[in-house]
Amino acid sequence: MRSAVSKRENWLEAHSLTPDKLALARLVLAEVQRGKPVMDSLRRHPAPGGGYLGKYALVAAYNEMVASGELGADDRLLARIRMKPVRTLSGVTTVTVLTKPYPCPGKCIFCPTDVRMPKSYLPDEPGAMRGLEHNFDPYLQVRSRIETLEAVGHPTDKIELLILGGTWSSYRRDYQEWFVKRCLDALNFHSAGLQNLPTLDTRRQESSDSANSPAPAILGRCVANPGELIEAQAVNETAPHRNVGLVIETRPDEITPDELAWLRYLGVTKVQMGAQSLDDRILELNKRGHDVATTRRATALLRAAGFKIVLHWMPNLHGATPDSDREDFARLWQGFCPDEIKIYPNQLLANAELYAYWQRGEFKPYTTQELIELIADIKPTIPRYCRVNRVIRDIPSTNVVEGNRRTSLRQDVHEELRRRGTRCQCVRCREVRGRPVSPAALRLDDLTYTADFAEEHFISFVTPDDRIAGFVRLSLPAAGSPQTGLLDLEGAALIREVHVYGQSLSVGEEQEGAAQHSGLGTRLIEEAERVAREAGFGRLAVISAIGTRQYYLERGFERGAAYLVKSLRGNLG
Repeated sequence: MRSAVSKRENWLEAHSLTPDKLALARLVLAEVQRGKPVMDSLRRHPAPGGGYLGKYALVAAYNEMVASGELGADDRLLARIRMKPVRTLSGVTTVTVLTKPYPCPGKCIFCPTDVRMPKSYLPDEPGAMRGLEHNFDPYLQVRSRIETLEAVGHPTDKIELLILGGTWSSYRRDYQEWFVKRCLDALNFHSAGLQNLPTLDTRRQESSDSANSPAPAILGRCVANPGELIEAQAVNETAPHRNVGLVIETRPDEITPDELAWLRYLGVTKVQMGAQSLDDRILELNKRGHDVATTRRATALLRAAGFKIVLHWMPNLHGATPDSDREDFARLWQGFCPDEIKIYPNQLLANAELYAYWQRGEFKPYTTQELIELIADIKPTIPRYCRVNRVIRDIPSTNVVEGNRRTSLRQDVHEELRRRGTRCQCVRCREVRGRPVSPAALRLDDLTYTADFAEEHFISFVTPDDRIAGFVRLSLPAAGSPQTGLLDLEGAALIREVHVYGQSLSVGEEQEGAAQHSGLGTRLIEEAERVAREAGFGRLAVISAIGTRQYYLERGFERGAAYLVKSLRGNLG
């Protein structure tokens, strides 16, 4: 395993951070310590040869000074110089990993096809570029991303793994198991007993050697031997980089009770699905391959199994109009009730079948202004329990043939909302993020709503200015709830998510005014227990991520087959 010194030296060399630049960074850092604005100090000290230092140079100087003892660890200082703190303001650090190219069962006319990429992805999308660079090796992708995040000052001990790449469920299960296990190997890298894993540099060389192969050697043994995944999961429970969420994306027609059990074996906690539309006519015109009833069954099954549900919704599909899209969006909250959504306006790409429709004059993309007005109309209607993760795909504008090319659509929509004097009340728009929190001033709010076959409770701590400091999603199965076949869930209420907001802090770390580690999570769980008990449930199950198992075990839960469970009988405290 490389030493911390050699790791830092390699990183500094890769980023051309010469001794002169490092000395300059130390000078700027000293000014920032005295209260000077970061950007003003950077501009006051141009880099040798022209230009200005990046914030990564300040973080490198900070890390070196802390390591040498010249400077004590200072969270406030690090927060000021950190690049893009918004990346971890939701409380966790997300690492995106891409699967290898593989056939997709879907035939959607809007979906781009590139033989170098998994279905629906383009090689110049930012996340996809990282996957391609590392030949889709999961270990390489995770390790390199963690090193980059650490280098620019982000905490990496609580990692949400977001696995992208078309339809996860269509990949062979031995590949899926191997893929997840190798992601965990990367997270477990510094753990005792795993020092013999190949270094990142070695894996990068293996990847380079096989880059011209249609089936790279690095993907050759895509099978985890019996027990390997379970062992990697066990190590990760106390690893330096804990997996606090595992997300996959799939199609509604792939969700079955058997699939639910498999996803729990892998450690999955959140499922993204492409609903795209809730209009059967539109789904058929776009060759989606499933109907609305299938999406309804899939969301009900996922909810009954405790998964967090993310639905993708696409305005401007072939056959749709802005008015029909407004009507369609309203259907999302009629039983489906996703926890999170991604709004992905259909984009006309030359390598999609839809391009031929456009050439024949049968399809016309919305203009940017039409999209802004549409999304500004529907965004304020989103329930307060739902989070809007994305408002547009991060597809470079050079790929778009006609229609909207702006990737800053979210900002454009919010500007339009400000002009109208209204606002969105979704979870993302109300997160407390980096603002200081006074626990004594928080209000406990229980937003109750009805989804298909479940009574849902979105229980949150809210600040006086209506910001969310933390929440728990509690699901109470109702009559007719789908049978999952998962024994842990029989007769149980389900905690589907516990989330406390604020800048991501290290495990066990405290920061004055920070929502994380202020006991809010424990209080939310206790409230969920009370609500479930009063509703007549004798057991409570939680869909725990691998790296949060210890957290729930410390709060009275016990290990089940695939969930952590707790008896509510006699627990009247």
